[in-house]
Amino acid sequence: MATRLVLYFTASDHLLYRWSRRGLDFEAKFTADDLGVDEFRRYLQGRVGALVYVVADLSGEDFHEDQIPYLRGADRQAVVERRIAQRYRDTRLAAALSLGYVKDERRNERLLLASFTNTQQFVPWLEALAEAGAKLSGVYSVPVLAPALAARLGTRGRNCLVVTVNRAGLRQCYVEDGRLRFARLERTVEMDPEALAAFARAETLRIVQYLATLRAVPREGPSIQVVVVAPDEQRAIFERTLASDSRLAFRVLGMKEAARKVRLGSLVPGAGAEQLFLHLSARAAPKEQFARREERRTFILWKLQRAIVGAGAFVFAACVAYAGFEWYNVYDTRGKIEAQQRDAQDATQQYQRITATFPVPQASTELLKAAVAEFNGIAARTAPPETALAYVSHALDQFPRIELDSLTWAIERPDARAAKPAAVPAEKPAVVGELAQVLEISGRVVGIQRSDYRSVTGEVQRFADTLAADRAWHLVRKQLPFDVTPDGVLSGDIGEAAESSEAPRFTIVVARNLK
Repeated sequence: MATRLVLYFTASDHLLYRWSRRGLDFEAKFTADDLGVDEFRRYLQGRVGALVYVVADLSGEDFHEDQIPYLRGADRQAVVERRIAQRYRDTRLAAALSLGYVKDERRNERLLLASFTNTQQFVPWLEALAEAGAKLSGVYSVPVLAPALAARLGTRGRNCLVVTVNRAGLRQCYVEDGRLRFARLERTVEMDPEALAAFARAETLRIVQYLATLRAVPREGPSIQVVVVAPDEQRAIFERTLASDSRLAFRVLGMKEAARKVRLGSLVPGAGAEQLFLHLSARAAPKEQFARREERRTFILWKLQRAIVGAGAFVFAACVAYAGFEWYNVYDTRGKIEAQQRDAQDATQQYQRITATFPVPQASTELLKAAVAEFNGIAARTAPPETALAYVSHALDQFPRIELDSLTWAIERPDARAAKPAAVPAEKPAVVGELAQVLEISGRVVGIQRSDYRSVTGEVQRFADTLAADRAWHLVRKQLPFDVTPDGVLSGDIGEAAESSEAPRFTIVVARNLK
């Protein structure tokens, strides 16, 4: 894991800390002159690839509120850079913090332009980092980190003031809706705790009055929440001095309590509340910072490399998991195969034990197999007559004028019956040469005068069509009461038949193939 270093940048001196999840460890202290830069260069030798976070706590800061049109992407970036260039002569260390959007006819975005009055004091230190091959995560300021600290300290309401006693002095940051609105640093000399607490109260009242002139806070309204982080040994004095009133609602926290809220494991002896900001810069750095993209190029490439390695590790882990799953399936399948083989061997042995008790047959195995096959064929060609009789009965229910004289059921080849003379050819002949159930239906038509040839013929024809409606049955032969020519003309001794009182007779043969 890459070494993480946090450089605390003040006007008098610069302190370097090594960050870990346990907390901060003091590494070195450098003066703010060229000698300090040389010592910093020597310290960075042999620490190629270290991640460096620069946190500035300076009084020379500039904050300016501006508005730009509602834009996105490259257009917004171009407008922001133009506004920064118009505001500051040196744009190397400048940032634009979003303050939200103005809800009016034109939806504009509010920006807080921030920079340092003297950016040249950072140049030699940043150049030393670039020469040493260190990865610059960003240049942050204590005010930029103040919203993250306010959120972790559990501030209530929309607006609050965060007051901390740092090494550089008394830091006051006004946070509005979770965004930095204004900040101020007041240098402090050696003061006793009572004087420092009184000074903190006086400076808080001054900054509130200044914010009221800027119309950042209402002149008349609810009390403003003020969170003060003081040394643990001075907490009681601060609580006694910073009494809440109608304008300010003070809440004093000790360093240990504040460190617990930001998950800072251990405190650096002799350090102030700045270590809370230093810890947040390395643990949860905000997107807003002052360094240009060119100066953070190695850090951005490092993050991209880590993302690629992480994605590769995830894919590799997924492949390993899938391979393990497939290996488990193979192992399980092999177990099932072995179990099936054991079952097959047991079944074979049991079969051999059973067949060993059988009497010795007089015929060969092939002959027995042929006999069994023939028996199965005979069984397949055998059919009971109940289905055929039910089939005829269902058709007769629809024709009450038809009376049966005889009903013959047999299993035979229907092609012989189809060849008899004086028969009307079947519309759906049975398959020639196959055994089938054959029904020969002989009957007569009653209730219709014999001389009404067409009615008698139509009744028989409809009965035959009803029988042929079942797809399983085939009409083999149809013998009508009268002779019919191929053109549909009645022929024969019709006159003599008309004088007879006997009902017209017919014969229909249907068949159903055996499957």
